[in-house]
Amino acid sequence: MIISAGRRSDIPAFHSEWLFEKLRVGSVAVSSPRNPRVVRTVSLAPDDVDCLVLWSKNPAPMLGKLCLLAPRPFYFHFTLNDYEPEIEPNVPPLAERIETFKRLSGAVGHERVIWRYDPILSRPGRGVEYHVERFARLARSLSAFTGKVIISFMDFYAKTRGAVERFSIEPMSLEEQRRVAREISSVFSDASHAVAACAEEVDLSEYGITSARCVDPKLVQKLSGRPVPCAKDKGQRPLCGCAQSVDISAYGTCRAGCVYCYAR
Repeated sequence: MIISAGRRSDIPAFHSEWLFEKLRVGSVAVSSPRNPRVVRTVSLAPDDVDCLVLWSKNPAPMLGKLCLLAPRPFYFHFTLNDYEPEIEPNVPPLAERIETFKRLSGAVGHERVIWRYDPILSRPGRGVEYHVERFARLARSLSAFTGKVIISFMDFYAKTRGAVERFSIEPMSLEEQRRVAREISSVFSDASHAVAACAEEVDLSEYGITSARCVDPKLVQKLSGRPVPCAKDKGQRPLCGCAQSVDISAYGTCRAGCVYCYAR
């Protein structure tokens, strides 16, 4: 069983002590996101966990305590953008997050830290050229500390409509998406680095960009040293390539406050 922690909240940033306690106990109660009264107990015992996939914009609270994740295999999705505080109000300053990224990679190895440049959003003064320049700058700082970046363009949800309109966030055209992807690939894709796109309709294969499997059975098998199920997670979006996992996070518990986030 693959455990996701989590798509609905930044557990490493805001609830790491809770996670460590649940790992110590060996189980966690998880409510259904559709019906909170439906609760299941999920085992976190080492023998039951093929891998722990952690998603965060700021895993700094876990540094120094990463040994508590053992003996379970694990890896991190580290989302690192360069947006103004009004867009991502409760994340640390950029320089601090870059330093955390480097420290995390140094502690667990670059293969266990996947960089997410996500979401790529467009607003006045923050179009194609902005992302090309900002991504290249970040890549210069991070390329030695990860082997992969996953990109994703902004998705628009009914619950974020007000915030999106307030900050004049607009969809990127397919041509703009291709231009951004082409430049990102030219900067980052080489023998040591890969670029993948998360659940995108636009075909970016001509730029060497593959379709992402963020919950990646090949990486899980490599880290765990044992075969793992590869079936697609039917609970995710149709274009999502992730393997099946159990998410232990909950909506309404993330304090990052990102204006674009579906989990607010």
